[in-house]
Amino acid sequence: MAERTAERPRIPALAGELAAEFAGTMILILFGVGVVAQVAGAGIGDHDSIAWAWGLGVTLGVYVAARISGAHLNPAVTVALAVFREFAWRRTAPYIAAQTAGAFVAAMIVRWNYSEVLAKVDPGHTIKTQGVFSTLPGNGTLPVGTWGAFRDQVIGTAILLFVIKALTDVRNSPPLANLAPLMIGLLVVAIGMAFGTDAGYAINPARDFGPRLASFLTGYGSAWRDQHGELYFWVPIAGPLIGGVLGAGLYKALVGRFLPAGEQPPQETAEPEPQYETA
Repeated sequence: MAERTAERPRIPALAGELAAEFAGTMILILFGVGVVAQVAGAGIGDHDSIAWAWGLGVTLGVYVAARISGAHLNPAVTVALAVFREFAWRRTAPYIAAQTAGAFVAAMIVRWNYSEVLAKVDPGHTIKTQGVFSTLPGNGTLPVGTWGAFRDQVIGTAILLFVIKALTDVRNSPPLANLAPLMIGLLVVAIGMAFGTDAGYAINPARDFGPRLASFLTGYGSAWRDQHGELYFWVPIAGPLIGGVLGAGLYKALVGRFLPAGEQPPQETAEPEPQYETA
């Protein structure tokens, strides 16, 4: 009698994709929030080390998740793809939930790991170190208000999606040998170095909301407001969602429609298209 081989239980495809989005976003935030905690809490590093660590976090997070989920790692990417029918709307809310959960868990790990350092430099857990976890207009010090920060988030995320589309469009000249994640990480570094002043380049609702919630639950009572006392948490959510759609649309209008016809991704696909994110 032939020996029976044990069959692994079938796991729904969406469950695997959500696990990958969770894991990839968690890796991104571990490096991104971790480096800000190190700079703010211990004075080790500076703006450039923050920009590079965020970019490397994006690269590593994309490599973690790309094969399974397409590595959106950012609700602005997921929504923009859905708007232009390159991703199924029915998967949008679950993807966003997984991304936000990954960001939240990562921020909780960083908060725990840096608890002594943050308590030493800011015993009251005030606006002084709130920026470790979530963004602020003018990085908490410069004269930038809510609408200036909102404008910045729209522009920064539009740049992000415009270039991501260029880097992943098979009809264009995309990076070869699986180098797209590295190039997208460099894109985030460039955005941080060029557009990091007005609003801390969140350019990702999950990146901001997940850590913001983690900080609120662990002693940062002012987490939902900025240094002016204004309710601010909505800015790094609404701005990137609008900017992402704008950037993807501009790519299609200015570049995509002029490229030679080639193999197109199927509409409302069962398997996710390999689009990549970001910070």
